[in-house]
Amino acid sequence: MSRPAQRRPGYPKINKDLFVLTYGALVAQLCKDYEKDEDVNKYLDNMGYSIGTRLVEDFLARSCVRRCHSYSEITGIIAQVAFKMYLGITPRVTCNNSSRNEFSLILEKNPLVEFVEELPPGRSALCYCNLLCGIIRGALEMVHLDADVTFLQDRLKGDSVTEIGITFLKKPEEKKYRRKK
Repeated sequence: MSRPAQRRPGYPKINKDLFVLTYGALVAQLCKDYEKDEDVNKYLDNMGYSIGTRLVEDFLARSCVRRCHSYSEITGIIAQVAFKMYLGITPRVTCNNSSRNEFSLILEKNPLVEFVEELPPGRSALCYCNLLCGIIRGALEMVHLDADVTFLQDRLKGDSVTEIGITFLKKPEEKKYRRKK
């Protein structure tokens, strides 16, 4: 008699609408707690960073991605696998410079702002989805890649798309391995 094939444990999923509404309530509370938009942005980024440092383990375990050899490959994995896995969208990736260390993730649709029509009055500097930048930065740092991640465009601020900029801060280290004889 054969053994049944082992399955990965099921991961509980929450309702997307519940998540989006809860995130909106969090941002609204932060706007009440902090007077300056910069403080709210920093708090969201730090919160995202903490999530990213933990989420990368789940991502690597569930996605079975192999080692990447270039920044464009890394950015492609973030867009095509991670965003699809966790947010259900696939952003478009563009390279912004000739040294190939600056990339943009262009989101035609941002699920975190599904129920948001505009930023609160007097909050023009608020980066509503700054949590995403922190998540990406934290996850990249856990795999030893320092990056600057910021919003370049935001639909909530009147832009045509939402664009997240990723700038890798140092060259990837090529390690030469010698075979043992």
